[in-house]
Amino acid sequence: MSPIFSGRLGLEGARIPYVDRHGLLWLSRGRLYVQDGTLRFEAAGSGDLPPGDYAIPYQMISMILMGPGTSVTHDVFRILARHGTLLAAVGDGGVKYYTAPPMGQGHSDIARLHARLWADPQKRLRIAREMYAIRFGEVFPDRDISALRGMEGGRLRESYRLVANKYGIPWDRRDYDRDHPETNDIPNQAVNYAASFVEAASTIAVAAVGALPPLGFIHEDANIAFVLDVADLWRVEVTLPIAFSAASRVIRDPKLLLEREVRFEAATWFRKKQLIPTMIERIKELLHVDDGSSNT
Repeated sequence: MSPIFSGRLGLEGARIPYVDRHGLLWLSRGRLYVQDGTLRFEAAGSGDLPPGDYAIPYQMISMILMGPGTSVTHDVFRILARHGTLLAAVGDGGVKYYTAPPMGQGHSDIARLHARLWADPQKRLRIAREMYAIRFGEVFPDRDISALRGMEGGRLRESYRLVANKYGIPWDRRDYDRDHPETNDIPNQAVNYAASFVEAASTIAVAAVGALPPLGFIHEDANIAFVLDVADLWRVEVTLPIAFSAASRVIRDPKLLLEREVRFEAATWFRKKQLIPTMIERIKELLHVDDGSSNT
């Protein structure tokens, strides 16, 4: 298969929309391999990437995200590990995230910055308040975190009601039994599916930045507390519209599969809103990351 472009993949940025300015490279439907010490991708062809055999300049890439239909050879892991380039398998559009084990960046400056902010009670509370302000469009009073969580609950319940009404969804309350998910009503199941997909996008963004997933500013106990913090920034703007728009279709046509409808809706929203790059920017703003001193 002859190359489509004369240059190496990523060098002609204006013509290659699937390499973003954060160094994320999205690949799907093809084979990632190494030939003569060069990382290459043999593309079968997708909506973003025409068929061809491309050389990839891993020096310019922070993270390769392999979508559905992608295979990878053993040598790829060796060459990427040597150069500190992350590799993860993702669902279409970033609705799933798989690594074994979870990975971090090859440098620690952002992780150390994150840890210092988290360890300082005043700075930790300040960032929590910034997150609430982003979510609800107002600065919450300077109170302890438990009081802020209580204030969040009322505003979030109202948000659920408003977005459900917009999509014509009958909504009582958020009620989800994780042990018996099939017993929940369609809107609650849809919210759970959508939340898991947005969390996957958040996981990708946190990994790409090199922040610390366990160190949340609002969430505390989960080993992905910071991932949940970031995902919640888009609960009203993205998660709920994805869930309720898909739920409305399934309610009208019970033959549709709810998980599939939510997953496809999420992938569409992620692309349209450039969700993962936007999450990366937001994380850097919250942690006050200086891009000039970062490898991300």
